[in-house]
Order: sequence, then structure tokens, then C-alpha cells
Amino acid sequence: MDRNPSPPPSRSEDDDEEEVAGGDCIGSTVYSKHWLFGVLSGLIQIVSPENAKSSTDDEEQQVELDEEMENEICRVWDMSMDEDVALFLQEFNAPDIFMGVLAKSKCPRLREICVGILGNMACFQEICVSISSNKNLGQVLLHCLYDSDPPTLLETSRLLLTCLSQTQVASAWVERIREHPAIYDSICFIMSSSTNVDLLVKVGEVVDKLFDLDEKLMLEWIRNGAAQPLDQPQEESEEQRVFRIVPCVLEAAKQVRSENLEGLDVYMHILQLLTTVDDGIQAIVQCPDTGKDTWNLLFDLVCHEFCQSDDPPIILQEQKTVLASVFSVLSAIYASQAEQEYLKIEKGKYHLPLIDSLIRVLQNMEHCQKKPENSAESNTEDTKKSDLSQDDFHLKILKDISCEFLSNIFQALTKDTVAKALKEGQLSKQQCSRAFQNLLPFYSPVVEDFLKILREIDKTLAGDLEESFPSLKVQT
Repeated sequence: MDRNPSPPPSRSEDDDEEEVAGGDCIGSTVYSKHWLFGVLSGLIQIVSPENAKSSTDDEEQQVELDEEMENEICRVWDMSMDEDVALFLQEFNAPDIFMGVLAKSKCPRLREICVGILGNMACFQEICVSISSNKNLGQVLLHCLYDSDPPTLLETSRLLLTCLSQTQVASAWVERIREHPAIYDSICFIMSSSTNVDLLVKVGEVVDKLFDLDEKLMLEWIRNGAAQPLDQPQEESEEQRVFRIVPCVLEAAKQVRSENLEGLDVYMHILQLLTTVDDGIQAIVQCPDTGKDTWNLLFDLVCHEFCQSDDPPIILQEQKTVLASVFSVLSAIYASQAEQEYLKIEKGKYHLPLIDSLIRVLQNMEHCQKKPENSAESNTEDTKKSDLSQDDFHLKILKDISCEFLSNIFQALTKDTVAKALKEGQLSKQQCSRAFQNLLPFYSPVVEDFLKILREIDKTLAGDLEESFPSLKVQT
């Protein structure tokens, strides 16, 4: 049976044709008001006090949904994507009916469908504002985040993301979430233990949106996990469990990594947002295990998965935002690594692979930024021009982050490291030239210091690079 069957014709019987023609249609649709009234009335009966009393001794009646009712309410779910239907449901106070179902029903499938319908309705601004202003409904919906049913959690997360994306109501939802500290535990539990990729992606989008909207909430969630001393082992009891945001984000990222690039992008952006505040950086690097786990995951992504030597350069277009987040977080960890022994001891083995990856990204970026001459693309519509400028914007961000990270690594290179890299072919004239091309003129001091080291090792190579970049020759 399909999860969401196609909506029914308004009324198929001959006796109903006159009624439909006489005003039974919902708005400009062919859906029947009478039929919809019947379905909603059936929902009311399911959660009515009389029905609740009669089913007290029969748990199965509370958790199972009648097949006919499921088919009908699924049709309403599909229909609710139409604005006329959504507005009619709003007029009929359907959100209050769904709230009653969510508050009283123990049937996971019914709860999922009701939240799903509300999620569809919230896609329309007027209804979203109305739903968001209903405090009781807001409380009930947030309580759905404590549900154990993945489909219900998925629809709840989708609804929350829709509301958080509406500027008129976003702050109200942020405040409600702040007033419910247990939501932090529930979301962390999902990120750290769920294997449902769709759910992890949607929950990640909610967290990403929350952190982007409200730095104060992000700081509160970071500090929630810092309440337990790092040097004390956690109690085995689940009741004593303390969630830390970074390990939970990492676990979710590992789960979605191979199946959903957009999901991985979301979780990398969450880490990037964490590094915009000092408490967030400390949450990553303060605990050696967390810091090392974060570094190793991100290092593996950029050196062994993204933008590889045998990938076409154009692949950078689909990886540009996730790479920007990954390099940004790696750069933040690297910049704070003075006190981090796990990086200090092994940093030599990271430098050259990262340089290779960064230079390849910058090289591919040049290919992506080349504009075709005398092609049909030069006469695109305004919307396509807007898309191109958006791509250029993200590529510029990636370039800025990559160049800053590359300059930090170049500053840390020692004479012995450079000599060994040149001898073993890990660093070439072409790579140096490509690096200089991107680092100049903004990172001139870094390039000049590297060139000094290079002169002591290979005067010929240093001279060739000076010839290619006359500004360096003049300043030396």
C-alpha cells in the first residue's frame, strides 16, 4: 500500500454530481467539502472521550489504524499540498482536531499523518503564522520530538524547519525550543543513535537553522554538554547520560556520509557554525578524543573523498559548499592546535596531503570560473544569471577559506619538511607556482618566508619561481 495514495475524485456517484456543481468543491479544486468533513469527523470520533473509554481494555485499538481510515486520511495528506485545501482545513479548525489526535492518540501512523498534514499546511505563510501563534498546538508539536517513531519525528522536523524558515514566526519557535531543554537531549539522541538517513538529514537541517538564527541558543547547547567534567567517566545508566553536541554531530555525519551529500553538507555547516564562537571551538578541541575524531573525519573527507585527482574539475560545483565548511573547521582546529598534542605530534604527516588537496581545489576552481565565449549560456535569462552569480559567490567563499588555510600551513612548513617533500616528489614547481598564484598578493609575507626556505634548498627552483612572479624578485 502506498504511503500517500492519490487524492480521490470529489464525488464519484451520479447522485453527487449536482451537489458538487452546486458548491461542494473546495476553492478551485475538484475536491469535495462533504467528503473532507466526513474524514475529519471520523478523526474527531477516534479521539472522543467515549471512544477512548471503550478502547481502554484493548491496546491494539489505540496503536493500530483502520485501513479505510488510513487511506482516507492519507488522501487528505496529499490534498493538503493544495493551498485552497489547506485554507479550507484552516477554516474548519483542522489544526485543533490534529492537536487533539496528537495529544490523545497512541497510534504512530495516525500521529505521523496528522503532523504531515500540518507540515503541508505550514508551507503557506498565512497558515504558518496561524499555526505558530497557537501556543497549545506549539507545545503539542514540540512534544512530538520526544516520540520514538522515526516517521513521526521526520514529519515533526519537517514542520519545524518550515516554521523556522518563515521570518515572521521563526523567533517564536526558537524561544519555545529554548524553554524546553529536553529537546536538546532528544535531538542529540537522534543524531547519535538513529540510522534513518532521511530523519538525520532533516534533524540536521533543523539544528543548522536554529544555530544560524540564534547564537545564544547555540551557546546554550554547547554548554549543555560541558556540564560534566571531561576527566570523569560517564555513568552507564541512560538516565545519567550527558550528551555533547560535537560527538553527536560527528556520529550523524558519519551515518549520512556515504548516502547523502546534502546531509553531510548540513552537518559540516553545523560544525562550521560552532567554530564561529570560542566555546564552540573549545567544544571541538578541548577533549582530545573529540578533537582527534573531528580532525580525522574531515581530513579523510578532503584527502580521500572530495575533489580527487581523477575527478572532473566540474565536480567542485556540487562539492563547493561542503568543502568550504570542512576547510573552515580544519583551519579553525589547526589555528588552535598549539596546545593540542594529538595534532602537534602528527602534524607533519598532515601538511603535504592538505597542501595537495587545497591546491587541487584552487586549480579546479579556475576551471569552474571560466566563462564560455560565444555560447548560448552567455544569453541566459535573469534567473540563470542569478544562479551563476550565486555559484560564483560560493566559489569565492571557498577560495578565501582555502587560501587562508593554505597560508597557515605554509607558515608551519620547516626546512626539513620542504626538502623531504621536494626530494620525494610530494611538492613540485607546478604546485608551488599554483600556490603562489592564489596566495599573492594578500599573503605576500607567507610566500616570501617560504621562498627564503626554498632558496636554501633549491636555488634553481626558487629562481624560476621568482621569474614567474616578478613582485617577489623585486622585494627580495
